[in-house]
Amino acid sequence: MQSIIRRIGITDTTLRDGHQSLLATRMKIEDMLPIAAKMDTVGFRSMEVWGGATFDTCMRFLNEDPWERLRTLKSVITKTPLQMLLRGQNLVGYKHYADDVVEEFVRLSVRNGIDILRIFDALNDVRNLAKAMDVAKDEGAHVQATISYTISEFHDYNYYVDMGRTLREMGADSIAIKDMAGLITPTAAYELVKRLKEEVGLPVQLHCHYTSGMASMAYLKAIEAGVDCVDTAISALAMGTSQPATETIVASLQGTPFDTGLDLAVLSEIAGYFREVRKKYSEFDVAGNGVDVNVLLYQIPGGMISNFISQLAQQNALDKLSQVLEEVPRVRADFGYPPLVTPSSQIVGSQAVLNVLAGKRYQMVTNETRAYMRGLYGQPPAPVNKEVQRKIIGEQEPVTCRPADLLKPGLAEARRAIAPYMTKEEDVVSYAIFPQVTQKFLEERMSRETRTDFSLTQQHGQVVTHPV
Repeated sequence: MQSIIRRIGITDTTLRDGHQSLLATRMKIEDMLPIAAKMDTVGFRSMEVWGGATFDTCMRFLNEDPWERLRTLKSVITKTPLQMLLRGQNLVGYKHYADDVVEEFVRLSVRNGIDILRIFDALNDVRNLAKAMDVAKDEGAHVQATISYTISEFHDYNYYVDMGRTLREMGADSIAIKDMAGLITPTAAYELVKRLKEEVGLPVQLHCHYTSGMASMAYLKAIEAGVDCVDTAISALAMGTSQPATETIVASLQGTPFDTGLDLAVLSEIAGYFREVRKKYSEFDVAGNGVDVNVLLYQIPGGMISNFISQLAQQNALDKLSQVLEEVPRVRADFGYPPLVTPSSQIVGSQAVLNVLAGKRYQMVTNETRAYMRGLYGQPPAPVNKEVQRKIIGEQEPVTCRPADLLKPGLAEARRAIAPYMTKEEDVVSYAIFPQVTQKFLEERMSRETRTDFSLTQQHGQVVTHPV
């Protein structure tokens, strides 16, 4: 048996991206807590438990306070660093937020239990990462600055290495390669990791989705090239549009110079638990762990295709799915080849659907498409199609500054708006990001507390019914 010379770290994504990818982010805290302490004993480099779509979904569908979820998990997971996914200036939403909102959100995230912030921008516009990175550094968190991986004639190794250098200069503690569509080939993973390690010099982590079926092979080649950590999900919530299975990667590396040191028996026990949990969410389960070849043909993440099916079904136009899939790469080229990740994936996808349904390209456009073409999401990786841009925004001049520089502070207004329902500072930030969802959630919370207090006062023979 070879001696261990470089132990590979494993970040577990089960409690965030695993169920976001396979169960529409519907897993409740009640199904996380019984196994969380056991997961804490495994020895993961970190556990991704927050961010992405979990924040919105907690309030919108699960009647949970996302901040309370974070604090609860932190109280149980005491050994393993907790990690979150942050969409740069978009935070956990789908548009840019003012700097004061970003500052407060990042501060409260760290203070409520986040140790590592993986910060990315859908356009790889580093200006949209700067504020969140600066605040996270000031709060003492680990800043994992992120490269959103995609493929185009403009995205070569030099592009990504230059971005890595810039992120290092901005204060990144490590670099993540975020392959959200499962596009990175084993060869590309090897070459990119090798160059980032040699030319940027920071720890590198690789995050892949299994959509194309290449992710495990990409991980092995990245490990050979010097990657420090890879993202996996427990097998019960792995593969498909999720990450490679933890047990598979651990077993593949056992007895090699890259042995993870993780115990397969413990991982098997955790997998057994989540196999039962997954059954509870069958109505949301995307089902199957198969390979989706469409991602290789059109660079479309699996979640986009399910959205297309839903949108087209509502219009009785499912027969046009193939046309939409073919239209996406054309729209993406017109838009300057953005990586297809939230929110650019939704913008490009929705516009592709409209182009097909209308029968004429850009006859109808979404508000988000207009904002994108004005530069309000940032600078695309490549020049946009000027003819298309003019068709969409007319004589309006595109924005060239950092988009958030145009936004007014948002916290004071949010605080005034929810004053009757606010019980903690986190409520203000939640409202600033998702005003309608948060107001409904806070109103229902107050109603529950009022009913509970009324019940208690009745038991004690009192007549006071207002909340205390």
